[in-house]
Amino acid sequence: MSPSRVMNSALAKKIAAIVGFLGVAFGAMGSHILVFRFHALGTASFWQTGVLYHLVHAVALLGLCGWKAIPRWAVWFFLAGILLFSGSLYVLALTNIRWLGAITPLGGLSFLAGWIALGLPFVRGSAEQDSRGS
Repeated sequence: MSPSRVMNSALAKKIAAIVGFLGVAFGAMGSHILVFRFHALGTASFWQTGVLYHLVHAVALLGLCGWKAIPRWAVWFFLAGILLFSGSLYVLALTNIRWLGAITPLGGLSFLAGWIALGLPFVRGSAEQDSRGS
């Protein structure tokens, strides 16, 4: 993988740590602090879905930190997906402003683009044989 397509390992680890921390914090806030608000608005499932996708992609980011060549675009697309998908669901759950749901698919597309960016070099055959460093 060319250097322009690779992310600095230290930066990737910082991003993964921050994203993971925030995912756990938002999950805890939703379960303990905000639960009554969500039940009053009927929006608990939005928050839960946002946290699920947030944490799944935090783990994916952490996994990428073990690669020899961390695909930069995959990291940025996953981060954009967390912000747009999970972020819009968090705000929707807190406010019950339904038009925010129109933003959520943009985050889903960002997640999909991240997975494509992650796999495309392997499909093209241009990725290193063992990008996980083992």
